[in-house]
Amino acid sequence: MWLNDLYHMLDPIAFAMGPFVVRWYGLAYLFGFIACGVIMYRTARRWGINLTVDDVFTIMTGIACGVILGGRLGYVLFYGKGYYLAHPLSIVMLNEGGMSFHGGLIGAVVGGYVANREVGMSFATLCDLVAIGAPIGLFLGRCANFVNGELWGKETSLPWGVMFDDAGGGAVYRHPSQLYEALLEGVVMFVVLYVLSLRKPPRPQGTFVGTFLMLYGIFRFCIEFVRLPDSQMGYLAWGWLTMGQVLSVPLVLAGAALLYIASRRQSPQR
Repeated sequence: MWLNDLYHMLDPIAFAMGPFVVRWYGLAYLFGFIACGVIMYRTARRWGINLTVDDVFTIMTGIACGVILGGRLGYVLFYGKGYYLAHPLSIVMLNEGGMSFHGGLIGAVVGGYVANREVGMSFATLCDLVAIGAPIGLFLGRCANFVNGELWGKETSLPWGVMFDDAGGGAVYRHPSQLYEALLEGVVMFVVLYVLSLRKPPRPQGTFVGTFLMLYGIFRFCIEFVRLPDSQMGYLAWGWLTMGQVLSVPLVLAGAALLYIASRRQSPQR
């Protein structure tokens, strides 16, 4: 199985200089934020919005802080299941892993809002611009999950199954669910949003963040069927419902609501 061979060739550590170790997971976050900033800047210029490089740096710094803090706190609240109440110091141990997309999303909104107070652009347009570039970060993050051998899927006999280290359950091949998410949440979502952004004049405010939320919620809900739930959580009901699915339903509803509002109001990007 060629994908299995590729996985075992990869090292989670990108490079090390003495005690200083850089992992692919950290680089995925870094380059994801940079790529999102570049897409945001180029799209704003194409839309005729005066956004400087300094503005983008300010906004992306706020969003990055929000994603990291929100992602960690979201994991603690949604997936901790009492562990962090007993081990509060582990909350700040980011090297131990544990980040939640849904918490990171909330953090990104808060961080972007705070940073935008200095920039002063329409917050609705800012959210749309960030939504277009965000799938690149999701793609890189899911690829890093694959390299780390985490968030693996259920058993499979498909030719691209992977035998992950420390996956438990014996030596079995599993769905590379990280790469499924990288494809859908990253590549597909970016293509859809980027193509939508090419129209002149730009589509109304809320179109892009609404599409982002709805597509992410749908893709995440579906992929959870072939992805194992976090071991400390298990299934919440019916032998298949996971916390990821529960948290994704509000995203689909919010995305659909934003698209409806955008179509009714037709507020121009500004």
